[in-house]
Amino acid sequence: MTSNPKCSAFFLSCPDKNQILKQAKAALDAPIPHITDAICPQSPGSVHDYCSNGDYWWPDPASPDGLPYIRRDGESNPDNFHEHRRLLRRMGDLVVSLSSAYSLTKEERFARQAVTVLKEFFLDEDTKMNPHLSYAQSIPGICTGRGIGIIDTIHLADIPYAFQALCKSPSVTEEIRHGIKDWFSQYLGWMLTSENGIEEMNTSNNHSVCFFMQAAVFSLFTGNELLAGLCRRHYKEVLLKQMEVNGAFPRELDRTKPYNYSIFIVDNLAAICQALSTPEDNLWEYEDSDGRSMKKAVSFLLPYLLDKSLWPYPPDVMHFDAFPARASFMMFAGYRLGIPQLVKLYEKLPFESDNEEARRNAAIRQPFLWM
Repeated sequence: MTSNPKCSAFFLSCPDKNQILKQAKAALDAPIPHITDAICPQSPGSVHDYCSNGDYWWPDPASPDGLPYIRRDGESNPDNFHEHRRLLRRMGDLVVSLSSAYSLTKEERFARQAVTVLKEFFLDEDTKMNPHLSYAQSIPGICTGRGIGIIDTIHLADIPYAFQALCKSPSVTEEIRHGIKDWFSQYLGWMLTSENGIEEMNTSNNHSVCFFMQAAVFSLFTGNELLAGLCRRHYKEVLLKQMEVNGAFPRELDRTKPYNYSIFIVDNLAAICQALSTPEDNLWEYEDSDGRSMKKAVSFLLPYLLDKSLWPYPPDVMHFDAFPARASFMMFAGYRLGIPQLVKLYEKLPFESDNEEARRNAAIRQPFLWM
């Protein structure tokens, strides 16, 4: 994982600098989240094992005890257990804010607190999260975990880039460096070999894209160049095939939240391109034999981002007004594909969405760390 000096210089003059520093200063005194702070009553695992319920699953009104739950696509059940997801995302928010502030100021207090958060969440025996997601997206009355639960950790993709920004700090000891990389190596190994991981890897919608986005970042972070190469090939030969030749993603358009899901899959495909592109193999410029490409996907979506009233498909069943919200692909594609309208849109949108769905769907908290 390498940095780009030109983008680093841009980061130092980024328009969000004051807001980043404000958040980081607040993060210095914020409570440190741990996976052990909340206990999932239905989990068969320990307090160190991540657990969540499937978003769109609800008690069956025809059943005396509500079991087994039934699916209502696109409608999130607010009573399901989501605390571990929130804790993980809160951890990521703190680490990214602090790491970004350290990049901007080189003030050791930001790095020291970021490392403390990482250490307590991933390494300390009393509070660490175990490196697997066996109990993610469980469904009461049906299963204790599913492959699609791996989408819950898309926010972990920010951590390697945030950690890279911290590496010049004396707070990052060799023990911490080894421990964090070892945790991600173990988690990546679980993703690639577990029944849940293999199931998720082979899905044919945004879930497989999110799987390979994580696999790409974690393989680079842990020095697994062979796997990174396999992810590049899979992007070209498999993931792009989810796209129609006009740049649309029919499996996402068929959902009850087609606008949200269309943005979401492009955002995560762009993260793959940003992570895996090299001078010799630039995924941003890659086009398959039928003309599918990242540029085609962005071009299809662009008019509807700039003017949502043009959207020709049904509105999302929930949270339609929350989008577009800031998404990392606006910066990545804006610069890598030369689309200034996307950069301007990113800068115009609120620094922080007040909508839970929008925050949950944004895998990358601070795209400048990736650039």
